[in-house]
Amino acid sequence: MAPALAACSGGPESTSDTGGGDSSDSVTAVIGYGNDQSWDPTLTASAFSMASNHHIFEGLLDSDPLTREPYPALATEAPADPGAGTWSFTLRDGATWHDGKPVTADDVVFTFDRILDGKTQTLVHGFFAAWLKEVKKTGENSVDLVLNFPFPDGLSRLSLAKILPKHILSRSGAWRDLDTGLPEATVGTGPYRMTANNPLANTSFEAFPDYNGPRKANFKEMNWLSIVDAAPRVAKISGGNAGAQIADNIPYANVKQLEQDGLTVEGGAGMNHMFLLFNTDRAPFDDVRVRQALFYAIDTDKLIEAGLRGYGKASSSFLDEGNPTYRKAKTVYDYDPDKAKALLEDAGVSGLKVTLMASTVSWIADCIPTIKESWDAIGVETTLDPQETSALFTKLDQKENFQVVASASNPNQLGIDADLILRYNYTADNVWMDYSRWADAPEAKELFRLMDAATREPDQAKKKQMTQEYLDVIAENAVIYPVVHTELITAWDPDEITGIQPQPYPGINLLKAKPA
Repeated sequence: MAPALAACSGGPESTSDTGGGDSSDSVTAVIGYGNDQSWDPTLTASAFSMASNHHIFEGLLDSDPLTREPYPALATEAPADPGAGTWSFTLRDGATWHDGKPVTADDVVFTFDRILDGKTQTLVHGFFAAWLKEVKKTGENSVDLVLNFPFPDGLSRLSLAKILPKHILSRSGAWRDLDTGLPEATVGTGPYRMTANNPLANTSFEAFPDYNGPRKANFKEMNWLSIVDAAPRVAKISGGNAGAQIADNIPYANVKQLEQDGLTVEGGAGMNHMFLLFNTDRAPFDDVRVRQALFYAIDTDKLIEAGLRGYGKASSSFLDEGNPTYRKAKTVYDYDPDKAKALLEDAGVSGLKVTLMASTVSWIADCIPTIKESWDAIGVETTLDPQETSALFTKLDQKENFQVVASASNPNQLGIDADLILRYNYTADNVWMDYSRWADAPEAKELFRLMDAATREPDQAKKKQMTQEYLDVIAENAVIYPVVHTELITAWDPDEITGIQPQPYPGINLLKAKPA
């Protein structure tokens, strides 16, 4: 179904009505993820950076953090016909960059040229390249987006194309400075501007006084603390000496305690999941039977109880059960240690030793002991190798010859449409296929063909059916696949801050929040 035109023309009330931008107070937030990964909006998948960037940058259209309905942000309005082959946009009159320079159509073209450039590796390239042909300047403050084929779902994706300043990023070394979060390069048009970024400590923001868009800043200053370890994160928001008003990624074991302290604690279920990633270049993980065996071997009920305190479900598809395109996959990895042993025997594998690399996200750390116990129980000698998330993915980027990785992921940071979610992990030239070394496999090439066909399909019912069919292919091959889908918990002090929307994906969004 095409996005609702009412939502596109004026912006959904839940996002545009932010209370008038009093900017009368400050807020301290605790984010349970590192702020030391990429800040480049075209590249980053960092939970901290993505959440922050929604406050710093704007797309032509942005989308409501929960409903994902698109609304005009840097553009004055959305196209009247989402199914048209060309979308025309006019920029908001008087919009300026945080350094005072005016925003122009050249900035928009500059941004999309980078996104569409197949020679520049960016995360968002795969979300646009199939359907967006080019972006053309039609005036000093207007552009046309020319599509390869009608694609109404693309309107909500424009939130991922944060418009970037050509006058800054054309300079030598500027992309590197943006990537590292240098405030002088992290310049947007949004309601907040970055004032300092201290990796593994905090990122601070202040209200941008010349912002004239739909989401006025309601706090004069924001300070976001990066606290990955669970105990100090909880301590920062609880008790009489609490130093923050809101925190995300609340450990399940602390929910009741924080409620007793008078905090509001709410969660959201969605695509947040723990996945296993296999190196298919390394035997025996090139054999699908071995990958399947390790999934069947995991006692997911025990993992959910011991590691997640009940806040999760065993995955029955790549998609979570609440997704509009969800259908139970033909291959479901219910706990079946006997089947796991039989698959290993059929593959001719015995005496397997596995090193499971894992991120130190608190709930992942709570889950991996059950995986080790489960694999040990079928005769797979397992060594756990937990490490800080950025260090783990640096090793993957450097093509370390790993065996299996367990970590957290949530494509709902990007959106909720299935095509977008699957293309986060599964496109021929993306970083995840690079990690798994699977892109050249015949099964992968057939999957990419099926995905492209579903993307182009104009009939929404048929598109859904085609998507569900290739989801079965992804489940069967188990190269990058969820073990469990979980809830994410946010806690806040209702006496200090209001207007909070707890998200079913990492980070926070304070564009509606204001002092209590």
